[in-house]
Amino acid sequence: MTQNYGGNAPLSYNKYLKVHELIKLQETLSEPTSHDELLFIVIHQTYELWFKQILHEVDAVLGWLDEGRIFRANHSLRGVISIEKILVKQIHILESMAPIGFLEFRDRLNPASGFQSMQFRELEFSSGAKDEKILETFRHDEMAYERLTKRFNAPSVADAFWSLLERNGFAVATDEERVAAIVEILTHPEKYAELYLLQDLLIEHDELIASWRYDHVLMVERMLGMKRGTGGSDGVGYLRTTLSKKFFPELWEARSSSMRFRRGRSGLSFRWSWIR
Repeated sequence: MTQNYGGNAPLSYNKYLKVHELIKLQETLSEPTSHDELLFIVIHQTYELWFKQILHEVDAVLGWLDEGRIFRANHSLRGVISIEKILVKQIHILESMAPIGFLEFRDRLNPASGFQSMQFRELEFSSGAKDEKILETFRHDEMAYERLTKRFNAPSVADAFWSLLERNGFAVATDEERVAAIVEILTHPEKYAELYLLQDLLIEHDELIASWRYDHVLMVERMLGMKRGTGGSDGVGYLRTTLSKKFFPELWEARSSSMRFRRGRSGLSFRWSWIR
């Protein structure tokens, strides 16, 4: 292979994907180089690439919902969910590192932290979990702050979903009305087939991110116990506070109702009673 990698040669796999540039992006900091640091970098760079693709699909979902094209929105959400299933599994690869191996380079990471992942925060904001305090932590990073501010001020998937339901005749002005709208959809799945699938995909998206957070907490505790995070946080203590975060709390609240079945001439029907 020459130094003029790719050069003016016809398009190839390596040239198209910029493999030569890609495999040079993993720069270790430990001296001597820790064996496990490369794995740590590759995993996190892979996460960022997947976040980029998820954001691409989330932006598509926002457009489809705004246009009322529920089938297309559901299709893009399936793509999001497929990737998120990989993200949940991928975190366990980090557990192949021995704790002593991670400690060989961990101090070199200060004050960097996964908390600073711009794209993960974009995913949260665009899904519906917006936090101005988190936004302000990025003020020192001009590009990240600009991107996150745009996401913070733009309608989220949650906003687009409730707007869609309103255009379809549902009352969604209050939390109780939103829960009631979801109960109506859940109890009449054939009548609202596309909306039923849409809300089901949204709650699965929420569930998978929650699963990722939970597995992340366990992985960090397994590797580091209760040590403070490299970014100055309480480490596992902080991560545990994020486990209750929800993008679509009304979808979960609707499922907190008890569902009773009764059989009539036309088959099974549903009757909901509220648990308060």
